[in-house]
Amino acid sequence: MKNIFYFFLIFQFSAVLSAQKVPARPAITGISHIGLVTQGLDADRKFYTHMLGWTAAPSIEVPNGLRFYGAPRQWVEVAPATSPTEQPFNHVAFTTPDVKGMRLYLAAHDVAVPTAIARWKDGSKSFRVKDPEGNVVEFLQPGAMRGHTTPNPQAISSRIIHAGFMVRSAPVEDSFYKQLLGFRLYWTGGMKDGVTSFVSLQVPNGTDWIEYMLNLPPHPSHRQLGVADHFSLGVVNMDTVVAKLSQRGWTPSPGSHKQMGRDGKYQLNLYDPDQVRIEYMEFRPAQKPCCAPFTGPHPQPDK
Repeated sequence: MKNIFYFFLIFQFSAVLSAQKVPARPAITGISHIGLVTQGLDADRKFYTHMLGWTAAPSIEVPNGLRFYGAPRQWVEVAPATSPTEQPFNHVAFTTPDVKGMRLYLAAHDVAVPTAIARWKDGSKSFRVKDPEGNVVEFLQPGAMRGHTTPNPQAISSRIIHAGFMVRSAPVEDSFYKQLLGFRLYWTGGMKDGVTSFVSLQVPNGTDWIEYMLNLPPHPSHRQLGVADHFSLGVVNMDTVVAKLSQRGWTPSPGSHKQMGRDGKYQLNLYDPDQVRIEYMEFRPAQKPCCAPFTGPHPQPDK
């Protein structure tokens, strides 16, 4: 009996040590930025500063690249392409208060992580990994300094609320985003009833989300990939967006006009010079969504 008791104590002690060796997952609070690649940096500068009303600043991560800010805490990072066939949508970056802990957490769960964390001149720290389908994901801990500190009053919206990208297998991606990172379901739907084409998963400690874009053909065209790989800017009222865009030379077209989304939210699509889709979307639905109810809180405009 004494031997059994000692064995039980040793077992419990070993279990405690094992639990201590696996670090807890740090918080993931939202989208930090979107990383893009462009075939024409000057064209992107004109589009993002004039049409979106954002401020251009030199990138601190990408040599010869640019950052476009609507407000200090989120941005679009654009790097010059290294080849004519390089895809424009490069990565999604998430904000965490503990990038060191995130790296240790992912490494403990057999995710390939870099040997060191990058440290940037604004005081921020970051590293990149790949999800199961090869999409690049960055985790960034903001620094005390910011490359841009003043919201641009010309920005139609400065609030990135979600990013979407092509996904071949939702269960495979779920193993990373849901099981490992703790993302939670926000909404799911499709262009046709009974067919799931979109799966929206919110970050575990905020309301920003990613969107699986499913059911693309085996070899999507540049245009099809541009529609799937996108990011969304939250707005309060779409009519205001239409009015401001019209003042800047935008005119409605079959691919770019105010429309009701399947999720019950008004939206309007723009395309940058590399055909990346920028989706203006109202924060709250105006009508009942198709397919499924929302299961999480809606994002809000920055105060």
